[in-house]
Amino acid sequence: VLFLFDLKGGGMTLLVTGGAGYIGSHTSHQLVHSGKSVVILDNLSTGYLSSIPKEAVFIQGEVGDTDLVEKVIKVHKIKTVIHFAGSIRVEESVLDPLKYYKNNTLTSFSLIQSCIKMGVTQFVFSSTAAVYGFPDQIPVLETAPMNPLNPYGNSKCMTEQMLKDVGLSSSVQGVFEKKFRYVALRYFNVAGAQINGEIGQISKNATHLIKVGCEAACGLRKEVVIFGTDYPTNDGTCIRDYIHVEDLAEAHLKAIEYLNAGGQSEVVNCGYGRGFSVKDVLDTIQKVSGTHFLVRESSRRLGDSPKIVADSQKIRKLFGWKPQYDQLETICESALRWERKLNLPLIR
Repeated sequence: VLFLFDLKGGGMTLLVTGGAGYIGSHTSHQLVHSGKSVVILDNLSTGYLSSIPKEAVFIQGEVGDTDLVEKVIKVHKIKTVIHFAGSIRVEESVLDPLKYYKNNTLTSFSLIQSCIKMGVTQFVFSSTAAVYGFPDQIPVLETAPMNPLNPYGNSKCMTEQMLKDVGLSSSVQGVFEKKFRYVALRYFNVAGAQINGEIGQISKNATHLIKVGCEAACGLRKEVVIFGTDYPTNDGTCIRDYIHVEDLAEAHLKAIEYLNAGGQSEVVNCGYGRGFSVKDVLDTIQKVSGTHFLVRESSRRLGDSPKIVADSQKIRKLFGWKPQYDQLETICESALRWERKLNLPLIR
């Protein structure tokens, strides 16, 4: 375990859990580039050291290790935590729900408890559109009922409820020195890579459609499977709101600015407000790559919602968030460039 006081600029230091992972690393890079001091806590089970900005302090360990977390908060004088760490695969959560309640819900409980004990007053949480399940209205508003279809969504929903209750309690109880405030960011489908090509998504046995499609375009997969072609959509395949990872990372910086300015606890959607079908995405990847790969149709996958698209008016108005990379072609092109760079020795 490494403890350092290598704090850039002497300003606020942020603790980023899961900062070596896909979204966490992109956010950490943006935080560092904006002049923030960053401490990353990650067990490297799915994250990579190569994705971490060199300016950040890295500590390898478990977010559920209470003693470690509290020591990190104390040593680095942390007042804001950004919590990414957790398990994220929908189908896996259906097959192994206890893993998700342990890695997501129980770990979040432990982290929030440590934050309260150590005087952390600001918390940004990596939530998901999976909390909505199959919403009655599209685009879906933040006020829509939470009705998850799978343990992954349930695990995130439970953490949101914990944050809400702790936030309310801190405003009325005398045990808190300062009010605990949070922002929960409900991600829609995140994809793409850093525009400069420095980092991107690294994962074994990837399940995310755009990454899988890019692997196929690079000749690393024999085929791409479409899970379900009988959904009530225009072409029978699921529709999702895809958001570029760099725009999502910037949303975290906006959330921190909002909390620093005294903003109250909020939940916001992170999406663009328009959706694309599975077939739309695969057609776009083949177009931007100039390749053709085999696409096979199969039965529906467990826990998938037919269509989910964000109403993103709240984050735009409340945080002043203005996406820069909100075209499907841009997302796919950046993902493809990264995939080619990542697998250059394997591509012929």
